[in-house]
Amino acid sequence: MTTSVRRTTLTLPAAAVGPDNPLPALAGPRDVHRSTVPEGTDVPADMARQLAYRPLESLLPVRLRDGYSRHRTPTALDALVIENDRLRATVLPGLGGRVHSLHHKPTGRELLYRNPVFQPADFALNGAWFSGGIEWNIGATGHTTLSCAPVHAARVPAPDGGEMLRLWEWERLRDLPFQVDLWLPDGSDFLYVGVRILNPHHHTAPVYWWSNIAVPEGEGTRVLAPADEAWLPQCLKGLGGTPVGYERTLRRVPVPESGGADRTYPLRSEYPADYFYEIAPEERRWIASLDAAGHGLVHTSTDTLRGRKLFLWGAGRAGRHWQEWLTEPGTPGYAEIQAGLARTQLEHVPLEAGAEFAWLEAYGPLAADPRIVHGADWGAARGEVADRLEAALPRATLDAAYAAWRPYADLDPKERLADGSGWGALEVARAGYDLPGLPFTEDTLGADQWPWRELLRTGDLPDEPGVPGPSPVAPAWRDLLESARPGPTTDFHLGVAQWHAGDRAQAVRSWERALARGRSCWPLYCLAVTEAAAGDTGRAAQRYAEAVACADEQTRRAEGAAAEAGADAETVRRADAWRPVLPALAREAVPALIAAGRPDEAAAVLDRLRPEDRARGRFRLLAAQVLLARGETAAARAVFDEGFEVADLREGDETLSDTWYAIAERLVAGDGPVTAAVRARARAEHPLPERYEYRMRPA
Repeated sequence: MTTSVRRTTLTLPAAAVGPDNPLPALAGPRDVHRSTVPEGTDVPADMARQLAYRPLESLLPVRLRDGYSRHRTPTALDALVIENDRLRATVLPGLGGRVHSLHHKPTGRELLYRNPVFQPADFALNGAWFSGGIEWNIGATGHTTLSCAPVHAARVPAPDGGEMLRLWEWERLRDLPFQVDLWLPDGSDFLYVGVRILNPHHHTAPVYWWSNIAVPEGEGTRVLAPADEAWLPQCLKGLGGTPVGYERTLRRVPVPESGGADRTYPLRSEYPADYFYEIAPEERRWIASLDAAGHGLVHTSTDTLRGRKLFLWGAGRAGRHWQEWLTEPGTPGYAEIQAGLARTQLEHVPLEAGAEFAWLEAYGPLAADPRIVHGADWGAARGEVADRLEAALPRATLDAAYAAWRPYADLDPKERLADGSGWGALEVARAGYDLPGLPFTEDTLGADQWPWRELLRTGDLPDEPGVPGPSPVAPAWRDLLESARPGPTTDFHLGVAQWHAGDRAQAVRSWERALARGRSCWPLYCLAVTEAAAGDTGRAAQRYAEAVACADEQTRRAEGAAAEAGADAETVRRADAWRPVLPALAREAVPALIAAGRPDEAAAVLDRLRPEDRARGRFRLLAAQVLLARGETAAARAVFDEGFEVADLREGDETLSDTWYAIAERLVAGDGPVTAAVRARARAEHPLPERYEYRMRPA
């Protein structure tokens, strides 16, 4: 059959992503973005430089995505299918361009782990992420902020005269455009993927890229790569018992055996782990996941994409629980094989002004002799896979395909199939960038971009009477805001841009000016964050309390206006926009008030929430923490005994187990001190229930 690209829908049990968190993400990234290398570790010079180069300091300008639940209903998702007579790839343009399925027709095999549900979870840099398929991670260490966001998609001429599917977007953490071109040559068993990242600016930019492939995990599944050593990151829990208190260390370990087990079999580890393979420069870049019969998927690329990684959940209780959390009980597990620009995901690679990174990847089936693949000789197993790959897709053929693709990367799309965000169009309007093949057109500008289009057109930012939209924070936008007419909206956004630039004193002045122009929860929230960052828990708690009270008042006023007879659609829309504001503030205000020794006020904040919000797992957990802080230990334990699920539980977050054991220790100690003996007795008498076990490291 002729290679084709077509639209379709994919119906899955799906939880709605929900609204973005309306608060600016002023706090630093919740994942660890720095590593320590133990003394005496032989780290290559380029790796050391890239470990220290421009780690992510802020999630701005993106918003957190924490509005999802765990309630799933059958939902039709827009999908794009590219297929030839050998393969069929199904892509979800509304969810980051994720390749949901890669089906090999001759054998009837699904080559990827195909998640039977769509369930967001708090794994991406900005929150919502889902497991399965092939994802395109760009920006900074972690899952991309585009995980559950739409990207642009279109048909484009392919090098062999057929059609390609192009995906493209503007990545806002690093302010860079990128594209992903997928095509299937006639008769090919391999999906080709051309990737290009552009730096249109006049400065060098840090770049991060990892193609993340979820593959089925079975008892006999083995992951192979051309390496005898790997880099293993490990997290050591620090003070405070929170994810922020983790320190990531990096050490070199042998492959395949480490710590008394063959770690190339994902189920032979108890805890989750990452293995970044050290591949010699002359070796072909590839990684494969093969089952007990020697069948599975192989990934290879041109040499620019140098890194290869195995992520495994392990066979322990927490790893199994996380996998069920991301899909549903009774479904097969998965591991991840990945490919990136650097050796590890803790590195960022400099991209010079006006330059680009480009490479070609290939995904396809592989069948190898299982006696060799699963034999004791690691060198022979590697060699068997390398030989079978070379026979199926010679290295020279891949290099030639890359050379053939390069001129086509600049071709304009023939037919647009899906729209992404308007942020790329806004940047093109601001700077006049010439981006061949990437049409960020004005018709994609949306409500979030139009105020900023007005700033470009008139020099002034319109005042926003309701919930402010996202704030662009790049230096050029900060300069425009500083030149604009002062006003509460301008001062608020200017403060966000100044905070992102590290100019905290000026940010505080801007927010204080905004507050002086009218009481509003937005500058109050920002000032609360500044007090917390400065370590003044008392002042931070007071600001949070004021912001909550103000948001409650503003929400009620907006809802009252919407409820009046004859209210227009815009008034109703503004009232709806206020709906997530109070819960977003409460989830930050309650811990701040507890930390300041004001648990009664924390309880009052929870009482302001709607009953349906108080019933959410996040606020049930906060309620238990408030009760514990008030000395109502039995009531706090009752919250856990009743049961709840925190839909936005962060990967690696040990809040559930920490709170459980804090309650248990107080139950054992009574009014007495919590000693080491009390802690040991609490753990023996009050073991953590399995439903709350999410610890990704030895307890």
